[in-house]
Amino acid sequence: MSDSDRTAMIGRGLDWLAKRQSRDGHWAANGTRYPVAMTALAGMAMLGEGSTTTQGRYARNISKAVGYLVRQSQQNGLIGNPRRDDRYTYGHGYSMLFLSQVLGEEEDEARRQELIDVLTRAVVFTGRAQTKAGGWGYVSAKDGQGFDEGSTTVTQVQGLRGCRNAGIKVPKKIIDDAVKYINGCTIKSGQHIGGVQYSSKGGGGRPAITAAAVACLFNAGEYDDEYVPLLLAYCKRTLGGKDGQNSGHWHYSHYYYSQVMYREAGDDWNEYRKEVYKRIAEEVTDDKSKYAHWTQGHVGRIYATAINLTILQLENGYIPIYQR
Repeated sequence: MSDSDRTAMIGRGLDWLAKRQSRDGHWAANGTRYPVAMTALAGMAMLGEGSTTTQGRYARNISKAVGYLVRQSQQNGLIGNPRRDDRYTYGHGYSMLFLSQVLGEEEDEARRQELIDVLTRAVVFTGRAQTKAGGWGYVSAKDGQGFDEGSTTVTQVQGLRGCRNAGIKVPKKIIDDAVKYINGCTIKSGQHIGGVQYSSKGGGGRPAITAAAVACLFNAGEYDDEYVPLLLAYCKRTLGGKDGQNSGHWHYSHYYYSQVMYREAGDDWNEYRKEVYKRIAEEVTDDKSKYAHWTQGHVGRIYATAINLTILQLENGYIPIYQR
């Protein structure tokens, strides 16, 4: 894919997302599901283009998304509505990530203070929602009777890292315990060495969670963690090349694996970039004139489109958390 084709596809995809934003600022999956998570992910895709809440083609869309998520902030710090979402930690984590990236560029002082308040309380909620094992589940530890699993754990850690980078206080112990959790879930020997299990209770190596775990460790500053080479080798076996292109949860896997490969840079990134961009281009629903979107996966068009656009825009370098 040429740079001009990529830029054109991104523009049509972002215009498609903008057209489907609700009046109150949110997006949703498959009709009405996961509005908080989808709003944060769609907002991240627009930040990737270089727009902010006040400048750029999608400034109004981003500002409306921020307003919606701020209004979802509960008194206890949760960004979301537990009565509407049975997996609210995803939306909470993605919202911390999106709002923390917005905070650094927010020029309005009143809105800055509002974001600082929302994110400060969000960090407190995340800390209280962490299980004794150091991970997170689909809901808080209290609501989920201590259940935890890898994908939601990664979402919380990346959100926490975004907050910390934006100047929000994040207790070091929360991150340290999460890193120990990931290391404890890593398979140390055998055929699936380097794979990260579904949860601290087991579940076998999962390529998608392993890719997310590497990104999580990098976000936590654990570039030299002893398990990183094992995890990377497992990802390359299971997600790299043609065999990996048909793995389950493709968008989730490559949302994180693309971040990892982009940070790795060099030939690894160039080869990965070529294969993934080709697949994204082949799967686009595109009228070649105004709009483009993606329909693959079980979560819905907003999710697939936001993820693909984020992958395509990593090298733009506009979003701090994804930068090399």
